[in-house]
Amino acid sequence: MSTPKPPQRLFIPGPTDVLPQVLAAQDAPMIGHRSDEFEALFAKVQEQLKQLYYTKDRVYILAASGSGLHEAAIRNAVSKRVLCFVNGAFSERWYTCAANCDKEAIRVDVEWNTAVKADIVSTALQKALQDGPVEAITVVHNETSTGVTSPVGEVAAAVRAISPDTLVMVDAVSSFGGTRIPFDEWGLDLCLASSQKALALPPGLSFCAVSDRLLEKAKTVKGRGWYFDFINLEKSLQKSTTPATPAISLMRALTVQLDIIFAEGLEQRFARHHHLAEKTQRWAVDQDFTLMAEAGYRSPTVTNVANTRQMNIGALNKHLAAQEMEISDGYGTYKGKAFRIAHMGEVNEADLDRLFAAMNEFLNKAG
Repeated sequence: MSTPKPPQRLFIPGPTDVLPQVLAAQDAPMIGHRSDEFEALFAKVQEQLKQLYYTKDRVYILAASGSGLHEAAIRNAVSKRVLCFVNGAFSERWYTCAANCDKEAIRVDVEWNTAVKADIVSTALQKALQDGPVEAITVVHNETSTGVTSPVGEVAAAVRAISPDTLVMVDAVSSFGGTRIPFDEWGLDLCLASSQKALALPPGLSFCAVSDRLLEKAKTVKGRGWYFDFINLEKSLQKSTTPATPAISLMRALTVQLDIIFAEGLEQRFARHHHLAEKTQRWAVDQDFTLMAEAGYRSPTVTNVANTRQMNIGALNKHLAAQEMEISDGYGTYKGKAFRIAHMGEVNEADLDRLFAAMNEFLNKAG
């Protein structure tokens, strides 16, 4: 008999609530990371993650945040020039990471709250190629700061048409596990994600699907370091292990949660996320708020709402805290000007009904 799901508390875009049985998996006695038991655990989650990425290639598992894999991507795939598309705070972070790794990082600004589209990428890439090869592009699939999802499959096709050797690197931190991301079908070379968002796991793990051709490129790149060196990670992966000590307890939580995800069914899970996104968008419009993300590119995992009613978001969260709930303020320059409602992980319709009832109560009192 499965453990009942407790009411959702966190409607923020990570960390998300974690099921009791997933948290409990971390309580098991410790094992050696060079043991047969750990290798069996690693091999199991490796195959499950490959299914979740829809890939025949490998998925690296690291004890790091998604931002760590921003650096890993740059250090393994880029010797000189990388084209970075910036349409929000986290795509900007990836650009900053590339610049700080002493690469020629070419920044392409895209209006916030809008998607990085294939035509934008084509124009920018053609311009950049006039000054020499572009080894890779970086783009965020689901920009957590704005609630915009970019069509990275179309972006990858556009890159292939213009510069087949240019690698396509994608940040799917806040979308992986909440919507279909077919790595092989879209022709991606790298897709990174984190544990604490749509996967509904504790923070501390990150995942990175990597293509064969990126791995071949990495062999030619100097200064890869050690911890994030894909060649180093690949050698260990072939033995179902990791070069450095892994986060064993988190890995145990991971395998329990992946079992739960596959028991729900991937298509059913993705459909649930999309349905909850539509429900949240309808609620916002019905309450006379405006949606920040452009139509047609709104996130299935987090909705960014313009604070058109000049609501005191801090006071709202105090009201919600009394009922053990929380939403997120706007990110960075949007603080106070917008608020974000996450509907990712194990959130269900009843959870949103409870949240919206509490928010409506606050709004009615505020007048």
